[in-house]
Order: sequence, then C-alpha cells, then structure tokens
Amino acid sequence: MGADPGTRSSPRRTGAAVLLIAGLAFISHGMAAGAPPQPSAADYVAGEEMADIPGAPAMSVSVPTRIKIPSIGVDAPLDRLGLGPEGRLTTPPDDRSNLAGWYAGGPAPGSPGPAVIAGHVDNAHGPAVFYGLGSLQIGESIEIERSDHRTAVFSVDAIDVYSAKSFPNRVVYGRTTYPELRVITCGGGYTKATGYLGNVVVFAHLTGPDS
Repeated sequence: MGADPGTRSSPRRTGAAVLLIAGLAFISHGMAAGAPPQPSAADYVAGEEMADIPGAPAMSVSVPTRIKIPSIGVDAPLDRLGLGPEGRLTTPPDDRSNLAGWYAGGPAPGSPGPAVIAGHVDNAHGPAVFYGLGSLQIGESIEIERSDHRTAVFSVDAIDVYSAKSFPNRVVYGRTTYPELRVITCGGGYTKATGYLGNVVVFAHLTGPDS
C-alpha cells in the first residue's frame, strides 16, 4: 500500500525505522463476507500516543511458529515473510485463509524491538485469519508459540487504522527498547476501485512467557 517512509515520531519509538518499506501490499477480494470489524471510538487508541511500556524481560531469540488470539478465535501457523523487490513487506499466500506471517528480517517475538506479524483480512473464499483483528480491545492477549516450545504472551496497548496514503512506518516499525509486537492486516474502508484503503495495526507489549 503505497506510502512514503513515515516521518512521525513518538515517545515510544527510539531511533530510525527498522524496515525501509513503503507500507503493505495486501490482496483485496471484495469483502466476500461483508466489511470486517474496525476499532470503535471507545477502543481506538493511537499507537504514537502510547508511553513506553517496559513489560516483561526479553526472552531468548527463537523462531515463532504459531499465533493465537483467543478473544477473536485466531489459531494459525506462521510463515516467514521478507521484503519484495520494491522494499514492501511480502504477505502470506492469499489462497490460505488460516495462515499469518512473521517478518523474519526483524526481531523475533519476545526479543527487544517490534516483531511484525501480518496476515490477510479476507480472500476469494471469505474471511481470512485476521478478519476480526479490528475488534480487539485494549488489554486482550496475543500468544506467540515459538520453536523453543515457549510461548511469548503480549498484551494489546493500542489499535490504529492508518490510511495507505499516510502509513507511518516510523511509528509502526521504529526501534523500541522493550519486546513489542505489531499485528497488521487490511482495513480502513474498501472500494471496488482501490481495494482496502488502509491498514489495521495492533500494538502490544510482552507481558511474559507462558508458564
């Protein structure tokens, strides 16, 4: 989703953007099951307005294998994502509804910095893995299972909807002192002419390994 590298900053971000990308390029399929939920005014909190949250101590580096978001029924394997020729974050195969991806060029979930997970909101068959992402609420949990058989547990701090024309890369991808998570999908309205108009972004911080 074409946007210039973000220039906004916040107390939560430290340093330059980790990913030199220009937004995300999700495939749009016309909302086969109707419009996905978006954050309500009561639940919406802008990520750039958040104070830095120390959270739990960082975990050792380990590859994530699965994402679970109990409150919206997400339980999906994770594929590895990279950057395409134009510096855009690639996405999981659009024909697999229950699959999300982790940006393997960035921090692993539980390590210091913003780990990035992305997935489709829908595909040609109907709702996909992150169809319900916009209905998350502050304080709800996101669980990331890892190859070391530990689970990194994150708590939702903020839910944003960003226009594709002004996607703030520095806010979303900028370095952080503590282990954090970004979960991203399409959102912000839809037209047949343009597809989805933006992205839903969930910001979360590590609360600890699942005991």
